[in-house]
Amino acid sequence: MSIITVADAKAHLNITTDADDALIAAKIEAAEAWIDRWLAEPMANMAEVPADLKEAILLLVGHLYENREASIVGLTAEEIPFGIWSIIDQHRAWSF
Repeated sequence: MSIITVADAKAHLNITTDADDALIAAKIEAAEAWIDRWLAEPMANMAEVPADLKEAILLLVGHLYENREASIVGLTAEEIPFGIWSIIDQHRAWSF
């Protein structure tokens, strides 16, 4: 079961049609799997997934939906401060 619903993601992306529902569902699955691998505890084991992790999932879903290729030509892009990494880092199990 997903942490984020397709309806949640569509609201975040400001999408009002159903045309991309299957694609958005796939992006949610990919984002949750990617973030889950970085966490100290899998989200499925959490009594309640913290709001900041839900926001990180939405940020990554938005990125994956808007940037469907490995590279973008003609644009300068910068990471958003306090973005996905800043959120995930608070929930990681650090080891060196």
